[in-house]
Amino acid sequence: MINKTVHEKFMQRCIDLARLGSGNTAPNPMVGSVIVYNGKIIGEGFHRKYGEYHAEVNAVNSVKDKSLLKKATLYVNLEPCSHYGKTPPCANLITGLGIPNVIIGSIDTAAHVSGKGIQILKEAGCNVITGVLEKESRELNKRFFTFHEKQRPYIILKWAQTKDGFIDVKRNKDNPVEPTWITNEYAKTLVHKWRSEEQSILIGTNTALTDNPSLTCRNWKGKNPVRIIFDRNLKLPQSLNIFNTEAETLIIADNIAKTQNTKTLNSNVGIKFVDYENDLYTQLFQILIKKDIQSIIIEGGAKVLKSFIENDLWDESRIFYGEKEFKNGIKAPSIEIDNLHNDYLGNSKLTFIKKQSIFSQ
Repeated sequence: MINKTVHEKFMQRCIDLARLGSGNTAPNPMVGSVIVYNGKIIGEGFHRKYGEYHAEVNAVNSVKDKSLLKKATLYVNLEPCSHYGKTPPCANLITGLGIPNVIIGSIDTAAHVSGKGIQILKEAGCNVITGVLEKESRELNKRFFTFHEKQRPYIILKWAQTKDGFIDVKRNKDNPVEPTWITNEYAKTLVHKWRSEEQSILIGTNTALTDNPSLTCRNWKGKNPVRIIFDRNLKLPQSLNIFNTEAETLIIADNIAKTQNTKTLNSNVGIKFVDYENDLYTQLFQILIKKDIQSIIIEGGAKVLKSFIENDLWDESRIFYGEKEFKNGIKAPSIEIDNLHNDYLGNSKLTFIKKQSIFSQ
């Protein structure tokens, strides 16, 4: 690779492999690993799915001549684990096999690991180098790092707006119009792909009532996100699509609605009661942390999106701009444009906005 050191070349391969696990590894991070002998890759692997073998194990298992391991270098984009979970510690596997050199992209900042894996390696006599493509390694696992370092999920805001700046027409009992698509089918497919990559998706009461969305990734192969709904007064009818059995649903209601909770819900639907008058989002994050949910897409409506923006609770925004004009309706949220990137899907423009990088300490 041009203008890349040898270590960076192999670490980039780790990152590329790790990305193949997107949407399947959470709450574990995405990890790839390669094993190199005499400048050539003799084994590689990635963490395919939560609960299955980690990247280092798959890389070791792919090596045909295991005797070479005692003279090889193992590359991995995240510090090898040091604890017993669903699988044994990878740091112990590496030292037990006598692999002498380990190159690491980023340290695992989760409290139960942070530095412990590296300590095991060094105490066993391994030559350890850290920080190779560290920024890229942390970007890959931004959800994982945000969850452990900020004690909240990685938050993505998503909406579509018309050419004249509206997110929706005004709809009510007197004007019960069907949802109007602002973008095209390409955008719809992409949104479903995004849903498959995140652990949860959130909307407010009005969006649930007026749009009756399913909030699934039915147009893309993948796992449906947990559907989170702000329903303060438990007024949503169970006939809505969000109450079907296609995905897990979590209703966030006000404590005062407990006495009204007489609903018999499907087994995939749960209710959590919070104090809506007292830091709603901190309470929401505490619930999601307990469920190990590391990422969330906020899909509306305008009031909910604006609330996350006003409270500075977001990490990136994905905004579609369609060619339609509504002339009037519900104004789209406005957001400070900092790190902006534009893309195009047919006649729809897609703008990505990222806040200051998580790596800026």
